[in-house]
Amino acid sequence: MIGTIVNTTTIIIGSIIGSGLKKGISEKYKDRLMQAVGLIAFSLGITWIVTNITKSENPILFVVSMVLGAFLGEFIDLDKKVEKLGEKFSENGNNLIEGLSTAILLFCVGTLSILGPLESALKNDNTLLFTNAILDGFTSLILASNFGIGIIISAGVLFLWQGSIYLLASSIAGFITPELLGEISIIGGILLLGTGLNILEIKKIKTLNLLPALIVPVIYFILKAMIN
Repeated sequence: MIGTIVNTTTIIIGSIIGSGLKKGISEKYKDRLMQAVGLIAFSLGITWIVTNITKSENPILFVVSMVLGAFLGEFIDLDKKVEKLGEKFSENGNNLIEGLSTAILLFCVGTLSILGPLESALKNDNTLLFTNAILDGFTSLILASNFGIGIIISAGVLFLWQGSIYLLASSIAGFITPELLGEISIIGGILLLGTGLNILEIKKIKTLNLLPALIVPVIYFILKAMIN
């Protein structure tokens, strides 16, 4: 778990430092920083989609996953629930919800964040998590400088996410295949594209309500393995 602890710690430190810089950064610099983050999210989304969709053996699985995930997410209304939580940390919950959506997706929905705890648990190798920690630390600093200390919530989400993967790694190792990771990356890429559109203020998308789409490929591959 040392890799996950380090990854979580860098986000906490980055959030604290970033929130402290909030008043010291002029609006034009905040705008440019957020535009940079938006373009990064947009670019990563495209990269993940293009890289993995051509390798997929289930070309419509991500479509089904997005549709089912959207229905489930809207029914649960994750966006609204997290917004209420965000209102406790910010006078403007909508601003924080955008930052948290970005942080959670960037920190949790990625190959490094999934493969990292698996490598740590199964091979005692924390290289991927340490690499991820550096990236997440700088990202949290930038996000917190714009959205405030509330971004620190994403550190807890990351810890639970990676910690769960780490603890369950031995029991689900047989299901964590390159094919499954590829499908998750496609969906993650789509969600990051949506996040990029939000940050760049091109289109408002409730990306948190689309997160359940990530669960569908996991269920599909488990059922497929049981049938075979």
